[in-house]
Amino acid sequence: MTRTKISALLVGASLAVLSTGASALTIGFSQIGSESGWRTSETESIKAEAKKRGIDLKFSDAQQKQENQIKALRSFIAQGVDGILLAPVVETGWDQVLKEAKDAKIPVVLVDRGVKVADESLYLTKVASDFVEEGRLAAAWLATRTSGKCRYVELQGTVGSSAAIDRKKGFEDVVKLFPRMEQARSQSGDFTRSGGKQVMESFLKAEDGGKALCAVYAHNDDMALGAIQAIKEAGLKPGKDLSIISIDAVPDIFKAMADGDTNATIELNPHLGGPAFDAIDAAKAGKPVAKWIKAQGPLYLPDTAADEYKRRSAQ
Repeated sequence: MTRTKISALLVGASLAVLSTGASALTIGFSQIGSESGWRTSETESIKAEAKKRGIDLKFSDAQQKQENQIKALRSFIAQGVDGILLAPVVETGWDQVLKEAKDAKIPVVLVDRGVKVADESLYLTKVASDFVEEGRLAAAWLATRTSGKCRYVELQGTVGSSAAIDRKKGFEDVVKLFPRMEQARSQSGDFTRSGGKQVMESFLKAEDGGKALCAVYAHNDDMALGAIQAIKEAGLKPGKDLSIISIDAVPDIFKAMADGDTNATIELNPHLGGPAFDAIDAAKAGKPVAKWIKAQGPLYLPDTAADEYKRRSAQ
């Protein structure tokens, strides 16, 4: 083979490497599970973004168990991935495994939820909404709707999760400004539709069939949808006899709103893959990365619900 032919083959091979994206990143993604419609949307959007960018995404479903996430992170570290996305099921208990990732020089991006660690340098950044702000917005809406007088129940998310902690705190920050707003009961429905239904059933039994209640504040839409079913089975009209506000903005909640069964939802943006992957790229390039990359959504009301349901269902 001539030197000219060898050179041509080498150039061709180099171009082939570039065109196939051989230098693309390998990223590990530890997802909480699939407890809600929103969580499924988040997973699908991150997978789609990874595919679009040519990223080799190694996905692990923790099935709502922190020990499964820690095992997944250690597996990613052992495989020498270029970065890790972590949607943490709870806030605490991450210091050791995050230190292991840092020691291996693998940047970790928190998606959707935060953690409490002794040293914030253990993770690169958090890509998430401000859950406290979501809680405040929900309470402000309810206070306005009820003229500051309401006896309500709260369906909390998973105990120990940053979403549940912060959405509760934000709501209470505003409610305490209105002396005639009273929390009757509060309990975790674990962010699931079945959990929301079960907890709401117990609330209604304990509260004279719900006749003494004014509203339901649910930390996510799936629990609200479960509560709607329980309210109907109790012979009440959800959205009328009891006002309902929740968070996530999944398609089913817009259908319920269009049908008059609920009153408001606050969007939690599920499209977190883009900014998360951008943060890892920036860190690899030695560029500064903000410690919190916010992805905030608006409040939606019944006037746009039918159109939103049609649009989101078609996606």
